Amino acid sequence: MTDGPKQSSLSSRVLEGDVQAIARLLTRVENDDEVGRAALEILLPHTGSAHLIGVTGPPGGGKSTLVNELIRSWRADGKRVAVIAIDPSSPLTGGATLGDRIRMMEWHADPGVFIRSMASRRFGGGLAQNTLAAAMVFDAAGFDPVVIETVGSGQDEVAIAELALTTLLVQVPGMGDSVQTLKAGALEIGDIVVVTKADRPEANDLSRDLRRLQTLTFGEPESAAGWQPPVIRTSSLTREGIPDLVAAIGDHRRWLTESGELDVRLRRIAATQLAARVQSDLMDELTSPIRHSLFATMVDEILAKAITPQRASQLLLALISHEERRS
Repeated sequence: MTDGPKQSSLSSRVLEGDVQAIARLLTRVENDDEVGRAALEILLPHTGSAHLIGVTGPPGGGKSTLVNELIRSWRADGKRVAVIAIDPSSPLTGGATLGDRIRMMEWHADPGVFIRSMASRRFGGGLAQNTLAAAMVFDAAGFDPVVIETVGSGQDEVAIAELALTTLLVQVPGMGDSVQTLKAGALEIGDIVVVTKADRPEANDLSRDLRRLQTLTFGEPESAAGWQPPVIRTSSLTREGIPDLVAAIGDHRRWLTESGELDVRLRRIAATQLAARVQSDLMDELTSPIRHSLFATMVDEILAKAITPQRASQLLLALISHEERRS
């Protein structure tokens, strides 16, 4: 592909850390247009340094407030921090509701912090379709770490583990029996389990129950192999546990490198990104003007109980494959 002057200029400015250029490119990336795609190809060789941190947990769990305190600690250490806040889509515009950016407004004048809200739209697990592409832009621009905060819809957020190198699973006391509401597979995604609002009296009980559940899931810490997810209590009011959490994230990052797990997770992230891209491109192809009538016909056939969705999908994919062979 020949790089146009617009893509080259925009990419160069992003590599220089130009905030306006970063914002413009993120919009291009989220819109998935040709300028955005071409710019990502230019930026690709400059990526690979940022640590991707996923933050997930139930609604009202204090995820944004927790991220705000993490930013404070990282900035004190001189780190440039990017946050991709996956917001629920507006029912009117399909865009992000910007709730997370409102909660982090204190950083709006700090050039070392970039917070971007992205609409969840219809992407699985509450993650915006181009989340990883946006993370690439931040990575190339020199931000490290890059935090991905997901829509708070409880255990549907296991998808974050496919995108992050370190995943923080947030749990909050005072919301009934939180441990009982953990679904299968949810605890396993947390490289670090964070109990927020530690100033509440229920926080100790929740932390204890989570440690017991970890023992049932993974075995005794002394006998279990690999990384042992710590349970850390934090309070944004008193900043209790925030230094411990920052240290645990650093420990996990080092463990990834020393154990060889980093390569495993990077491959998983690449595979997830490719699968999402293929799915998106296939849907674009199937719903393009040239094939829209066929796609609509298949929908009608499904509604008429004349064909199953599985069979309809096979036919559509077979059609694309046949046309590719003929061309």
